[in-house]
Amino acid sequence: MSRPFSRSLATLELEGRRFRSLIVIAATLLLTAWGMWFFGSRVAVYAVSDEARLEVDRATSPVVTPVAGRVVSTALTMGRTVSAGDMLVELDIRAQSLEVGEERARISGLGPQITRLTAEIAGQQEGRRDDLDASRAAKAEAQARHDEAEAVADLALDNEQRLAKLAAQGLIGQADLIRAQSERKQKQAAAEMFRLASQRIDAEQQRKDTERRIEIERLQREVAHLRGQVTTGTAAVERLQHEGSLRRITAPVSGTLAEVSTIRVGGVLRPGDTVATVIPSGALRIVAGFLPAEAFGRVHPGQPARLRLEGFPFTQYGSIHATVSNVASELRDGRVRVELDLSGAPTSVPLQHGLPGTIEVEVEKISPASLVLRAAGRRANPKPPAAPLQQP
Repeated sequence: MSRPFSRSLATLELEGRRFRSLIVIAATLLLTAWGMWFFGSRVAVYAVSDEARLEVDRATSPVVTPVAGRVVSTALTMGRTVSAGDMLVELDIRAQSLEVGEERARISGLGPQITRLTAEIAGQQEGRRDDLDASRAAKAEAQARHDEAEAVADLALDNEQRLAKLAAQGLIGQADLIRAQSERKQKQAAAEMFRLASQRIDAEQQRKDTERRIEIERLQREVAHLRGQVTTGTAAVERLQHEGSLRRITAPVSGTLAEVSTIRVGGVLRPGDTVATVIPSGALRIVAGFLPAEAFGRVHPGQPARLRLEGFPFTQYGSIHATVSNVASELRDGRVRVELDLSGAPTSVPLQHGLPGTIEVEVEKISPASLVLRAAGRRANPKPPAAPLQQP
């Protein structure tokens, strides 16, 4: 006896077997495709840092107050473009100006004194030369008279010797010989007087020359002392002018003012106070701080990266492409400094110094299976906890 609807049930059973076969075939294809992707494809692995920011490739220059003083004027404005040497803050320099005026007045008073003493020295030197010339003339005259008297004395001596021979022969009287001897003594005394006069002229000239030389040296010491005061005063003026220039706080480099401090006229600044920061013009780069485990041995120059800026959703603005240029080999504040060059940026993002973001550096490409095995290995071999410190 046949079942009711047997033909319909057979048809439904056949369709069920076909559907199950299709499900098995689809599942097999899906598992095959997934296995090929899981073991054969390559996915990018990224080292990520949320401490990234845009910076110019030149170091920023802080504007630091070198000396203490009261503010008399300020030209600090956030975002202002400045050139090197532009005045930013001026401190009170009245005390230095008054001291400069006093020193210059004192220096100007020393000039006439130096001129007078220099003229006096020149007069003393001229007098010394005149005294020397006069002494030479007087000595020459005394020497000439001495020579003349010597010649006369020699003649008188010859005459005495001749008369002595005649007296010994009895040809002349003794009175003539005595007269000749007396005349010879007179002539010799006269010659000696002229010789002593020449010596006296030498002694007098030496005395006068010594006195003039001592006076000239005294005057020269006074001039040197006054010139030393002029030099000291000039150095003091330069020092005061330098101190005054330090009270004119200027821009160290050309660029844009950032991080401007609130300074009011009449306020007092202390040495070392930072009043502003100048960002110089230059190309932008990315500077990021990576954890050592993320950077050492993984991040290398030439690797591609992408930066997602905070405040600019990447779904709307996209990301900024970059390339690793430098990787530090030392830690700073527990982080590894990595510098990256921009290789492309969306035009809709206003790039500027200081924008923060998150950087992702592509460090390698591996299969998903290797990635899963690596994660499983890390979980199977967790890092042992640090041993507690033992109390002594």
